[in-house]
Amino acid sequence: QVQLVESGGGLVQAGESLRLSCAASGRIVSSYAMGWFRQAPGKEREFVAVSRWSGGSTYYRDSVKGRFTISRDNAKNTVYLQMNSLKPEDTAVYYCAADPTGRGTTNPDKYDYWGQGTQVTVSS
Repeated sequence: QVQLVESGGGLVQAGESLRLSCAASGRIVSSYAMGWFRQAPGKEREFVAVSRWSGGSTYYRDSVKGRFTISRDNAKNTVYLQMNSLKPEDTAVYYCAADPTGRGTTNPDKYDYWGQGTQVTVSS
């Protein structure tokens, strides 16, 4: 069984930075794709970023390109999301997710494992 635990959320002002962490326990291998998603109140969960597998590609939604960076430390079973130049529209609960196939699509239904989420609030 795989468990994911996010941390690092908080309240910041526009333009500031946060780094989210997702610690995995259980069988997480470097071939898993690890993704970040977010969900704002009243909205559907949306894709943010994915690291497809160890040494593989990364992909971001357009609105965060150049501001967010996903990275992973396979030795620590941890995935990070560095978020710079935060905007109020980035406010949401952020979730990490694992896709054992390694494909790491933008569709949340393709991910088998999810964390409980961490709140990010950006004030203007």
